[in-house]
This record gives sequence, C-alpha cells and structure tokens, in this order.
Amino acid sequence: MSELQKLDFFTDKSLVDDPYEYYDAIRRCPVWREPSHGVVMVSGYDDAVAVQRDPAQNLSVCNIVSGPWSGIPVSTDSDDISEVIERHRHRVTFGDYFITFDPPKHTAHRSLLSKLFTPKQLKNNADFLWRLADEQLDEFIQKGKCEFVLDYSFPFTVVAIAHLLGVPEADLERFRRAAAASRLKGERRDFVGAREEWFVEYIEDRRREPRHDVLTELAMAKFPDGTTPSAIDVARVATFMFAAGHGTSVDFMSNAMLMLAERPDLQAQLREDRSKVSAFVEEMLRFESPIKSNFRIARRTTKIGDVDVRAGTSILVMNGAANRDPQRFDDPDVFRLDRPNILQHIAFGRGIHTCPGAPIARAEARLSLERILDRTTDIRLSEREHGPAGARRLKWDRTFLFRRLKELHLEFTPI
Repeated sequence: MSELQKLDFFTDKSLVDDPYEYYDAIRRCPVWREPSHGVVMVSGYDDAVAVQRDPAQNLSVCNIVSGPWSGIPVSTDSDDISEVIERHRHRVTFGDYFITFDPPKHTAHRSLLSKLFTPKQLKNNADFLWRLADEQLDEFIQKGKCEFVLDYSFPFTVVAIAHLLGVPEADLERFRRAAAASRLKGERRDFVGAREEWFVEYIEDRRREPRHDVLTELAMAKFPDGTTPSAIDVARVATFMFAAGHGTSVDFMSNAMLMLAERPDLQAQLREDRSKVSAFVEEMLRFESPIKSNFRIARRTTKIGDVDVRAGTSILVMNGAANRDPQRFDDPDVFRLDRPNILQHIAFGRGIHTCPGAPIARAEARLSLERILDRTTDIRLSEREHGPAGARRLKWDRTFLFRRLKELHLEFTPI
C-alpha cells in the first residue's frame, strides 16, 4: 500500500485541496476497500458506471450522502439486509427525499418532475436565463472585479432554479436570502426543512385554486399508478430540486471561471468561436466534476469488479476519479476541447439516479459563460486575494462529496 493510499479520504485536508494524485494512486485497483472505514471505493470508470446502473438492484442509495455514518445497523451475517434498510430509513440524512429512495418508490416520486422538463418549459427557462445573466452582471460589471461565488454564480443559480420551479416573482428574494444564509452558515438540513414548508403552502394553494403556472402543474401531477401524491410528497421533490439545483451549479460555474482565469488561451478560443462553449462545459464537467463522489450500500452480498462485497458494506462511487480514468479518457489530466468522447463523462451519474437537473445545469453554465465573455475581456485571478501564479491560495470546502470553492476573486475589463 502506498503512502497516499494510507490517507483517510474522508478527513485529510490535503485531499480536499487536490484529490487527483490520490485518485491516480487508488485507481491502480479500481475497486478497493480503503483501510480507515472499510468503505469500498470505486474509482475506475467501467466499474463506477456498473454500480450506478445496478440492473440487479443489489445496491441501495439510502446512504447516498451519509455513507457508513447513515445510522443503519449493518452488523449482520445476512446476505440480504433489504428489510433492515427499510426498517431504519428514517435515520438516514434526507431519508424523506427521493434522492435516498430506491425503486419503485424512487420511480414514482421522480416522475413528479416530468412537468418541469418539457421542451416548452426548458425553452421558456432559457429565455429567462439570458435576461437573468445580464441583470446579475449589471450589479458589478463596471467595477472590473467581483467575488464570483456570491456576486454571480450563487444568486444567479438560486433565482434560475426557483424560476424553473414556478416560485412567484414576489418570493424570489426570500429564497435567495435563505439560500445565502445556508451556504454561509452551512446549515443545509435546516435550510431544506424550512423551504419544504413554503412549497407545501404553494402546492395546497394551487390545488385549491389552479392557475396557469408551473406550480399548478406540479400540484396536479400524479404518480404513475394514477394516485395523487400528498402535498408534502410533491413539496419534498420540489424542495430538494431547489436545494440541489443551485448548490452544484454554483460549484461548477465557479470552477469553470477559475479555469478560464488561469487559461488565457482557452479564453481566447471561446471568444473567437462561441460554438466551443458547449465543449468547454462538457470537458469541464469531466475535468473538475462538481460531485466528487456519492455512496451506495450493498443490500445484498454481491460482486463489484473482481471484489466480493458483503451486504451492509458502504460503497463510494468516485465520479471525480472515474472521469480521469486513462482506460476511458486519453491523457485524462489534460484539458481538451477536441476530446472525441467528451460526452462520456459521468459528472451527472448514470442509470435511474442520473441527475434530473442536468439539462438546466448545462444551460445555466453555457448561457452564463457566453454573456460573461460577451461583456468582459481579460478575465484573470486576483493576485491580491489568491496570490501569484505558481503560488495560488484557494479555499476549498472541506467536503468529500463536492468540488467546492469557497470564494473566487476575479478581475476583468468590462466592455
């Protein structure tokens, strides 16, 4: 075992700042049981996709964010802990939200989102995003500098997802304030619970008095079997989409702007040919996956790759590592706009748990980048805040789930 493999991925700060050398070390064994917590780490691309697809449904996502600390008792000799999982689901983080559900319950609750992703709704949202991007840029563009996370990516993504979910314009500011407080204080669970109450009120109101809006579409949605979900069921789907729909988009857009600030050559290519922005977004999703990893738990004894996995074992699917697997991507540590298999990254996952907000995240990033490039020149990192090239000071959030910059100070010349 190498010195890198001996590090605790879940607590070692050096792996937060730069996880990629560690990924390379453990990927020599693409399915590997790490020594600190007994978690089976899946870092190879093919094995990660197989786990996410899981056609035999041997794995559960109930512990997707909590891993071996889920509260589900797993000390058992049984080869099938399905009943134990169902009995203790109430203990897990976000146990009431569809992100932790398995089929068929997951299938039923995810279907409630179908009204949000019709071609008409996505087109209407795209038109709104153009206006929103300019409004947000107007707040600071003439200053020639910004702290990108809180000045642009955070407020932009909060309003974008709230608008998609049909939040009334008069209420957008309270959502923005609540989301900002959550990010600054780290009170994620309290934030989700409070917004759940707001969405319950919206759903109950639209069921009493239907209108021609997205919230009415959500309120009137039915499960695939024709039954009507409770208001709280619909509210929880909407609430989680709001929380997740801006969190990782903030992270991704901030990482994308860091890349552009550090790579004037890439800036020049995108300014010369806007058609390359889409390729930049996809390669950025591969190169700096905003979701580094998430968990599964083996509900039944199974095999992943060549490794036998006992029921009750926590499994970490490492999207960030798989997206740099040289068995799938040539020169994976090189950022390439002309990568031939650029769409094969798994930044949004695979299978039934693929991120439902992927089309929105892509549109937000693409439209934002185009407007930022249209309205600025010479985007660069602030040396006063982040230090000179070769000795940068960047603050990354201490989480093993997300690739999250705490702040990003940029300078630029406005047009």
